[in-house]
This record gives sequence, structure tokens and C-alpha cells, in this order.
Amino acid sequence: MSCIGQKPRLDCKPVMLMTKGSIDRRVARTRATLHEALLCLMTKQSYEVITVGDICHRASVGRSTFYAHYAGKDDLMRGAIERLRELLLERQTGDAANCGNVKARELAFSLTMLEHARGHAHLHRSLGNRGTTIVLDKIRQILCDVVRAEFATVEKGKDAPPREFVVQYIVGAYMAVMSWWLEGGATLAPEQVDVMLRRLATEGLTRSYGYCRAPPQ
Repeated sequence: MSCIGQKPRLDCKPVMLMTKGSIDRRVARTRATLHEALLCLMTKQSYEVITVGDICHRASVGRSTFYAHYAGKDDLMRGAIERLRELLLERQTGDAANCGNVKARELAFSLTMLEHARGHAHLHRSLGNRGTTIVLDKIRQILCDVVRAEFATVEKGKDAPPREFVVQYIVGAYMAVMSWWLEGGATLAPEQVDVMLRRLATEGLTRSYGYCRAPPQ
């Protein structure tokens, strides 16, 4: 029946539909809250002893809400690290736009990655073996994707090694140096480590890929 001319009834009440944008924002807020809860807990105890219940309690969300977003604690950790990909790509894109030259990207992710790592160095000891493996594997995956995207647009020389060889070489060296740096207390400034890493990593790339060398600092 029509509701025109009649007193409003329960079945005539307007339905408030949530837009995709509002749903996306709510999802983002919930995930950010869970990420923050996990990181906060890790400042007080080892990652290995933290439970989903601990995270839910800290974030003030129910288990059903947690599992609507993540399969478990490890999945949450990977999701928290995924934000790093956005930061590195923003830096990479920004440097290319500012210079007006694709070659000027030259491992532009490096300093942002180092600054991020040092900013979270206080969590390094709380990771434990399992947490460390999860974090390093995820960071390696992200760096490989970022470097792979960077080299997709760089001209390859005649005798240059396969691009994937270069990706694995750069990321492998980068991960080794970064781990050494963090385990040693990150006493060198990120800017210093960045300059040394980029200089060493691009020595061979200059010939093989016509890559521009970082200016002396």
C-alpha cells in the first residue's frame, strides 16, 4: 500500500544506504585501529605471545569484527606493513615528477625505507623468530615490487643482466645492510646509509642500464 496521506509506519521509514566511500572509510578506520593495537602491544610484550584476544581488547573490537578483516594475527601484521608500499611508491612517483626524468628515480625508495625502519626500531626486539620472518618476507616482497616497477621503464643495455636478476641483487643487498644496521642500533643516520647504499648499488647499473648516478653529497 502507498504511504501517501497516511501516518508514517515502520515499513515506510526511509532506508539509509551507506555509500561505497563511507564503507571504505569505515574499513580503513577499523584496520588502522587494529594495526595500532598490535604495535602498541608489541612495545610491552613479544609478538609471539600476543593473541587475537589481546588485540581485540586493546582495539575495543569484537572477534567477529577482527576476523571480518584478517585471517589471524600474522595476516594483521602483513596488513600493517602493507602501508609501507604506499609510502615507497609515493616517494618514487614524487621524485620522478619533480625531476621530470624517469632515471632520476634511482632507488628513490631507499631513504623512506630507512627512515621507516629506524622509526620502528624499538619493535625489532619484540618480533621474535616468527615475527621477524613475517616482517622481513613482507618487506622483501614490497621492495621487489617497487624495484621491479622502477626498472620496467629503464632502458636496458646490450650486455645487461636480466631485470629480475638485478631486482633480486638490489633487494638482497639492501635487506642485508638494513638488518645489519638495525641490529647494530641504527647508529648511522638514515641519510648516510642511503647515500652509501645507492652509490654501491648503482655502480654496475650505470653501464648496464644507462642509469644516472646519484649526485655526490
